[in-house]
Order: sequence, then C-alpha cells, then structure tokens
Amino acid sequence: MLPIVDKGLLIFDGDCGFCTTSAHWIESRWSTEAGTAMSWQRLGSERLSELGLSKDDVTSRAWWFDARGVRGGERAVAAALIAARGGWGVLGRLIDTPPIRWLAKPGYFLVARYRYKLPGATEACRL
Repeated sequence: MLPIVDKGLLIFDGDCGFCTTSAHWIESRWSTEAGTAMSWQRLGSERLSELGLSKDDVTSRAWWFDARGVRGGERAVAAALIAARGGWGVLGRLIDTPPIRWLAKPGYFLVARYRYKLPGATEACRL
C-alpha cells in the first residue's frame, strides 16, 4: 500500500553535505505546491517505517514519494527535477526515459559511492 504523501517528498541523507546541498538546491527550484525535501534524520524512524523505508534504504540512495508512487536513486532525482520549474523538468523527463535511464542508473551509483569526494561533502558522506 502506498503511503499518503500530499505532495512530492524528497528524502535524502542529512549527514552528507553533498546530499543536503543538492536537495536544497533542487527544492529552491520547486513551487511551494511541488513538494518538500527532508532529511531522513528529520523524518525519524517512525515516519520512515510508515513510508516502508529502512535506515539502509535511506543511507544508500535518495527517495521520492508522490501521488504517482515511490522512486529511489536516479529515478528519485529525475522526479525531483520534473517537479522543478523551467528546463529542469525537461532534464528530469530525459533522465527518466530509456535509454538515458539505463545510463543514469550506474551514474547515480558512482555519485552515491563517491559522494564523499564531491564538493560540500564530509566524512559522513562515506557509504
């Protein structure tokens, strides 16, 4: 059963500086109706459980919830971009369309794996 999420919800790792910066950057491009970005730490374990996510889920990838469903990793990034104004939505749709999506999956894995080496990252970003 899909949890009730009124508008888009982007869940990210708030201990990771790169993830936090990225989530706030995309959130600043959304209209107020589009959704909200929230760290899993702020959501808390009870709400994560309600959403069907474990700590392993949220420390290894970003998640997007909306009326259309749940998406993780590169598909969560695509959905967050689609929710943005302007050309970002076009980019999100492109990322979520095969065959680009097939390339985005290993790309997301590499970014997630080496996020501790990216700008704004801290040691907490290591997986």
